[in-house]
Amino acid sequence: MSLQPIPGLAAIADRFDGFILDLWGVVHDGVSPYPPVISTLQSLYAAGKKTLLLSNAPRRAFALVDAMSAMGIDRALYGEVLSSGEVTRDALIARDDPFFARLGTVAYHLGPERDRNVFADTGVTIVDDLDAATFIVNTGPIDFTDTVDTYLHVLTVARARNLPMVCANPDIVVIREGHPVVCAGAIAVRYEAMGGSVAYRGKPDRAVYDAALVKLGAGNLQRIAVVGDALETDIKGAAAAGLRSIWCTGGIHAAALGVSYGNPADPEKAAALAAAHGYAPDFIIPGFIW
Repeated sequence: MSLQPIPGLAAIADRFDGFILDLWGVVHDGVSPYPPVISTLQSLYAAGKKTLLLSNAPRRAFALVDAMSAMGIDRALYGEVLSSGEVTRDALIARDDPFFARLGTVAYHLGPERDRNVFADTGVTIVDDLDAATFIVNTGPIDFTDTVDTYLHVLTVARARNLPMVCANPDIVVIREGHPVVCAGAIAVRYEAMGGSVAYRGKPDRAVYDAALVKLGAGNLQRIAVVGDALETDIKGAAAAGLRSIWCTGGIHAAALGVSYGNPADPEKAAALAAAHGYAPDFIIPGFIW
């Protein structure tokens, strides 16, 4: 498998009308935007390209906008925003998926207080007692230093009661200020290994890309590209949706590739890593660079 390395989006911008952009590992590191990001967003805007930010953040889309504004990323620089938290909330309201239809209305929230906006207007009551819950909503560790084992007792009790789990962030790990941080997906994977039942909402699920394409107002799918750093979510999801993908090698896989954000990866090494995961991105880019 050969990957086409590009120095920046300008090299291929004329091939696409719109871009679906990941956040963590592409646009920011959870605290600050990467150095080239604002100028790249300005260039995309100036070139008339549609953009949609698609994140596995387990909270409402407006919270992502607020966080990026606090980082100095002007709201005028990008288009639509969609999060796994938003999609989870929609599913809790609609109840048209058989898994969600059976959940009941009393949830134990495994996650930080800042994620509780996903419950707004869902009719779900949050309880602190697992014995009173009919299901779990997992939005990830409460503290950035927590591990999956931190929640082993919760998972053990939940499994004994056979509680179903909704995972509002399928990511296993993200990089925050250069350090790996465990996400809700890692907790959900452990729960599944224990025999628990889990429904995931977010990338790489085809449904979240379908929703993103509607928001983006996409026409020809061959004119839409996904920019992401995670092979298991961004690149896999793009393939499932029939979209071209641009793999940002300076994100979550940077250490495995021996690079840092903005520094080009060896194409052969990148191709081998992608193949080992079973994926074939169309392009590789060292960062979100114009």
